Amino acid sequence: MKIILIFSAAYLLGSIPSGVWIGKKMYGKDIREFGSGNSGTTNTFRVLGFKAGILVLLADVLKGTLAASLPYFFNSDLNPMVVGIGAIVGHTFPIFAQFKGGKAVATSAGVLLAYNPPFFIVSVSIFLIILYFSRMVSFSSMLALFFITPSSLITHDWILTTIAGMLTVFIVYRHKDNIKRIRLGTESKVPFGFRYKKTKKDS
Repeated sequence: MKIILIFSAAYLLGSIPSGVWIGKKMYGKDIREFGSGNSGTTNTFRVLGFKAGILVLLADVLKGTLAASLPYFFNSDLNPMVVGIGAIVGHTFPIFAQFKGGKAVATSAGVLLAYNPPFFIVSVSIFLIILYFSRMVSFSSMLALFFITPSSLITHDWILTTIAGMLTVFIVYRHKDNIKRIRLGTESKVPFGFRYKKTKKDS
């Protein structure tokens, strides 16, 4: 019974549609009707701007961190990384948003933060370096995962490596539309980074 309760709580935490709620309450917009139509952090940055994007990013990371911390709260022996999968599923298929959610990158990062903070720092560093040079969040997320999965082998934690590998496949699949845009050269880029030149449109 406790296991069901923990996983249910993790799923419900993940299901909180941060981007949708913040967009509607603070900006009067449903971000699913703009940009890529996704309710996650990247589309929030694209549609609502930097401030809203940061709020959604922090909220989505926090969801994963709280979900992965549930075993500690319930005094359970369940692996936090495994429980965190509940939040990732919730973020991707949220019951509070007609089961249409984001791509779970930020929530996955939050799970990792609760499970292994040092490795989280390494992973975020890899992501930021790639983002600086590519200026594409989608590309950076996918490529970072390709580096993170084999890098996790140094921790000798088979659960972390296995789940990281599964997430790599899952998140790449969720980014299939982004991959098409990257190939066509039409993928959105962040307004900073290597060779970025500010234009009047960015002012």
